[in-house]
Amino acid sequence: MLQVVQAFDRAPIEEIATDDAAALEAKLQAAEKVFRDRDRWLKPHERMAILRKLAGLLEGKRDHFAMQIAREGGKPLPDAIVETTRAIDGVHNAADELRNFAGREIPMGLSPAAVGRWAFTTKEPIGIVAAISAFNHPLNLIVHQVAPAIATGCPVIIKPAGTTPLCCRDFVALVHEAGLPEAWCQLFIPETTELAETLATDRRVAFLSFIGSAKVGWYLHSKLAHGARSALEHGGAAPAIVDRSADLDQIVEPVVKGGYYHAGQVCVSTQRIFVHQDIAADFTERLVARVAKLRVGDPVLKDTEVGPLILPKEADRVASWIDEAVKGGAKKAIGGKRLSETVLEPTVLLDPAADAKVSQLEVFGPLVCVYRYSKLDDAIAQANSLPVAFQASIFAQDIDIALRAAERLDASAVMINDPTTFRTDWMPFAGRKESGYGTGGIPFTMRDMTQEKMILMRRR
Repeated sequence: MLQVVQAFDRAPIEEIATDDAAALEAKLQAAEKVFRDRDRWLKPHERMAILRKLAGLLEGKRDHFAMQIAREGGKPLPDAIVETTRAIDGVHNAADELRNFAGREIPMGLSPAAVGRWAFTTKEPIGIVAAISAFNHPLNLIVHQVAPAIATGCPVIIKPAGTTPLCCRDFVALVHEAGLPEAWCQLFIPETTELAETLATDRRVAFLSFIGSAKVGWYLHSKLAHGARSALEHGGAAPAIVDRSADLDQIVEPVVKGGYYHAGQVCVSTQRIFVHQDIAADFTERLVARVAKLRVGDPVLKDTEVGPLILPKEADRVASWIDEAVKGGAKKAIGGKRLSETVLEPTVLLDPAADAKVSQLEVFGPLVCVYRYSKLDDAIAQANSLPVAFQASIFAQDIDIALRAAERLDASAVMINDPTTFRTDWMPFAGRKESGYGTGGIPFTMRDMTQEKMILMRRR
């Protein structure tokens, strides 16, 4: 049995049953059986209808899921409500995408050998999908992995984070209630971490969708069965550059949201802020004043802005990194105190050393670091100096500065006057370098979960 507790106060929520090796084998056999039976594959209109019904069922349980997210994951309730709304829209997004999800014509007649032929491609489901998810968006990440599989006709076995399995369990139950046969979407709660690896690397799995740490993701990627594909979403240490032309009245709020949303437990959370020296003092004063007003506490309360970290050991780690940075010369402008087992005060550090952990590694906690710069290209070089790269921001009213930074920042997406955390569920979302592999976003995941087959016809 797996004991699920509240992230905020560690109070038990409930125990749920786990799966052993025999249960995993049964799930893989069931998925393989339905996928091999092509005559009984669901038609696109049937998959669309299931997804539409699923979205309606999810809408009816919006409040339930929002509270579940807040309790097991520790995300403040207002943000949990937003996550639930996004999840509903994401299911619609997968259904909508099927209207234009098609192959293409391959031109023939371009050489004498190709005369008298017509060729086109169709999209086919890739096969069994193994989906391994993360805790920080315990409903919406599941939607991003499961809804594309349903839409494309892939059987999916979904393993949620061990700390936040309840949203996934309840979502999968709704999938079945919406009409999808159980073998096409199966929940997997492994009794050991080794079984999760067994799922990901099984020869019957055609596609691994992994959201989590780079260490685990790249390891699993290296162990995949021959021919299997993968999409990996890891994290980074997202940079934001604040030019002296930036409108400080307008940018402090998005910067704070980018840094402290879900207590910084977001793969594109704003962590490193590079501020032009001419405005550094003014910016820092405004930043600290806003951080001081953040409401920290129980995530189930409707006015909480910053909740807990997911585990006590994560709070231990972040606190130790802050202490190490201060001993190494950083100035603590605000925060840093431990409020409970899992809650840390939102923290701002000024000018940590370049080799400090908070400057080099993903913090995944309620901390931002502010660094001064005098030349834009120096700030860009610092922002690009790490082996991770995901999303980045440039705050500037000078369009030349904004575009220069946007062109030169090593990131899959650069936000101009928006935080690094901005995302819509239909846009491409991808880490570069060690931050990931493949492209997320529901339409892009659907492409990854299919393969093209060309059909050629020759006239007599």
